[in-house]
Amino acid sequence: MLSTLKTSILWRFLNETKAITTTTICVKNYQHRRRLNTTTRIFSDRDSVTLTTAKQWTHSSNIILMGSPGSGKSTVARILAKKLNKPSIDIDNDILEPMWGVKISEKLKEKGSKHFIEEEGKALMTVKAENSIISLTGSNPLHDEAMRYIASTGYVIFLDYPAKGILQRLHKMKIDRIVGQEIGTPLTDILEHRQMTYEQAYDIRILCEENESPESVSEKVIEALAVLEEDQGYVSTRQDKDSVSVQERTSLGEILLQGLAPDGGLYVPALQIPCLSKGEWSRLVNMSYRDRALRIMERLINPCDLHPSKLRLFLEQAYNNETFSHEKIFPVRHLKDNHFLLELFHGPTASFKDAALQLMPQMFVDALRHNEFKTDSSRYIILVATSGDTGSAVLDGFRRHAEGSGVGVIVLFPEHGISEVQRLQMTAMSGGNVQVLGIDGDFDLCQGMVKRAFQDQDLASWLSNNGNFRLSAANSITWGRLLPQIVFQVSGYLDLVEQKVISLGDEVDVCIPTGNFGNILGAFYAQAMGIPFRRLVCASNANNTLTEFINSGVYDIRSRQIQKTQSPAIDILKASNLERFIYHKSDRDSQLVRKCFKELEENQCFEVSGQLLEDIQKSLVGKWCSEAECVNTIKNCFETTGYLLDPHTAIAKFVADLVNDVDVPMIINATAHYSKFAPQVLRALGHKKDIKDKSMSELFDMASKITDSPSMHSRLKEYIKSSDVNEKVLKPNYEDVERAIKIFSHKI
Repeated sequence: MLSTLKTSILWRFLNETKAITTTTICVKNYQHRRRLNTTTRIFSDRDSVTLTTAKQWTHSSNIILMGSPGSGKSTVARILAKKLNKPSIDIDNDILEPMWGVKISEKLKEKGSKHFIEEEGKALMTVKAENSIISLTGSNPLHDEAMRYIASTGYVIFLDYPAKGILQRLHKMKIDRIVGQEIGTPLTDILEHRQMTYEQAYDIRILCEENESPESVSEKVIEALAVLEEDQGYVSTRQDKDSVSVQERTSLGEILLQGLAPDGGLYVPALQIPCLSKGEWSRLVNMSYRDRALRIMERLINPCDLHPSKLRLFLEQAYNNETFSHEKIFPVRHLKDNHFLLELFHGPTASFKDAALQLMPQMFVDALRHNEFKTDSSRYIILVATSGDTGSAVLDGFRRHAEGSGVGVIVLFPEHGISEVQRLQMTAMSGGNVQVLGIDGDFDLCQGMVKRAFQDQDLASWLSNNGNFRLSAANSITWGRLLPQIVFQVSGYLDLVEQKVISLGDEVDVCIPTGNFGNILGAFYAQAMGIPFRRLVCASNANNTLTEFINSGVYDIRSRQIQKTQSPAIDILKASNLERFIYHKSDRDSQLVRKCFKELEENQCFEVSGQLLEDIQKSLVGKWCSEAECVNTIKNCFETTGYLLDPHTAIAKFVADLVNDVDVPMIINATAHYSKFAPQVLRALGHKKDIKDKSMSELFDMASKITDSPSMHSRLKEYIKSSDVNEKVLKPNYEDVERAIKIFSHKI
C-alpha cells in the first residue's frame, strides 16, 4: 500500500536490497471498502525503481505518526485511537522506557546522540503491531533500517507543524536540547535538519496550521485517510455517474498513457478538488516554487499513483536554475498601477508551456515503466497538435527527460499559422525519436487529426501489431498538463502576498490570453482549491468564439474560419478544455457534456442556457482584442512602462484594461517572451523599415538594444542560428498523417 510505495522510493538511495511487501489499513466507520495490494522492488538506482499496484485491502495496517518533537504526535495518536477504536502505541512511553527501565533523558545522557539513535532504532524494530496508531519519537526517522521496518507496517503520516510553533511548544515544555543536538548547536538548526529528514520519510503530509489544535489535526488525518479510501482515481467527462461507483479505479499513470478517454471525453479527478484553508495557504507564502508545487500537487495526486518522494525528485529535475533562467521560476512583477505580470516565459522554450512540459514527461515515463496494465515491450508515440508553443515545449521536455525510454514524439502544426521563431524551435530539433509535421491547414484541423487518430481503431491495431506501439497525448487535453498550471496560478497569488501587495485572503482578478482553455482552467482549479480569484478574465484575439460563448451561451463556429493573427498560440476556434469546465459547472452532468460536444462535432454549434449559463458568467468574464488594438497595446505599454509585451500578453493587457477595477490587483499571465515574435513587436514599435530584409538574429539584436525589460531570452538565440533538420509538410488530409505515423514508428 502507501507505505510500501514509500519504502520503495524513499530508501532507494540507501539500499541495494529487494523487498516485496503487502500492507493494509482499515478505518472504522468507513463503509466504502476496496482492496489494494502493492508489490514493490527496491533498488539503489533511483531511476530503476519498479512498482505496481493491484487492489486489495486488509485490516491490519498501522497508522504511523511522524513529526518534530513538540508537534503533538502523542496527543493526536490518543485522539485517533479513540475515534477509530484502535490501540495506541507511544514509542517513548510504551516501548523505550519500559524496555530500558530508565527515562529517555537519562538514556540519552548515558549513550550520547549517535549511540542513542542506534539503540532506539533497535528497539523500534522489536515492535510487533497491527491495526494500531503508532506515535514515533522525533528521532526515529534518523535510523534508516528502523524506519524501513516500521514503514512496511502501514502509512507514515507526517504532522508538518510550523517551526515557529514547534519552538514555542518546546520552550513551554522546558526542552532546550533534543537528540542530535551538540553543545553550541542552535535548536533551530537541528529542527531544520530534522525537517529535511521527515520530508523524505512520509506517505501523507498533514499541513498543520499555526497554533492548530491536536483535535483539528486528528480530523485532518481521518479526512486524508478517507479520501484515499474513497478515491476512484479519474473519470471521463462523458462517463455516466452511475458507472463511476462500480468501475475499477483508474490511476494517474493510466490516464497519462491514454491521453484521451476511450469515450472521447477528457479525464478529471473522480473526487472533488481539495480546498486548503487560509492557515494552510499561509504556510506556503514564503516557500520556494518547488516547495509550493510539492505541497499543492500532493493534495491533487494519490500517493498510490505517484509517491511524494518521487514527485519531489521530478520537481527538482523540472524546476531548477539550469532549466529556468529566473531563480523564482515564474516571478510576479509590477507593471503599472494595479496590474502585475506573472512571467511564465523563463523556461527553455520561452512560453508558459514549459511549466507543464518539464514535469509531465517525467511523470509519463514513470507511468510507462511502472503501469501494471502495460506489457513489457509496450512503446508509445506522443501525438501533439500545436498552435505554436506546445510543440517546442513537448520536444524539449521529452528529449530532456525521456531519452531512451522508448517514447517517440510527433508534432503537428499549421504550416503558415505560427511565427518563424516558433517554427525554428521545432524544426531545428533533431533526434531519432522526434518528428515535426507541418500541415497545410489551421490548428483546429491539426487538433482534429490528433483526436481522430486516437479514435482510429484500425490505426491502433496496426501500431500494436507492428512494434507494440500505442498513441498518447501531451496537449492540454491530458490531465498531466493541467496539474502544473494549477501550481503557477496559485504561486502567482502567493507571490503578491509575499511581496505584501495584498494580505492573504484578499481577492484579485486574473486575466489570461486564452485559446484552448487550458491555462484559464488551471486558474479555475486554483480557485476551487481556495485561492480567492474574484474574476477569471478570458482574453481572446479575433478568434473570439470563447468570448461569444461566455456572453451568450452559444458556441457557434459554423460560419467561421480561423483568422491568422499576431498571437498564433490562441488562433483556435475549438477550445478543447472547455469540456472540463462545463462538466464541473454543470455539477458533473456527463449527459449534458456528451450532448454539447456531439452537437459541436456534428453541427459545429451548441448552446447552454438558464442556471448553467448564469453560473458560467459568474465565473468568467470574456472580452477580445483586435489586431490593431494588440499593436497599440504593445506600443503604449512600452512607452509608458518600458516593458515589451509579446502579442499574446498584449491581448491580455488590452482586455485587462477594458475590465479593470483599480481597487483590485490584476494578475496578467505573460505567457511568452516577446523575442518569439520579434518582427511583430518591432513593427508595433514603429521599426517597419528597419526590420526589412533583416535576419532573425539581427532582429534579436535590435530588440535587445531597445529594452532589457524583460531581458533577452538567451536560449532562443540558439534556435534561430539552427537550420531546419526535421520537418515534413503534409496536405490537409488525415490519410497522410496516418501514413506518417506508421512510417515514424519504424524509426523509434
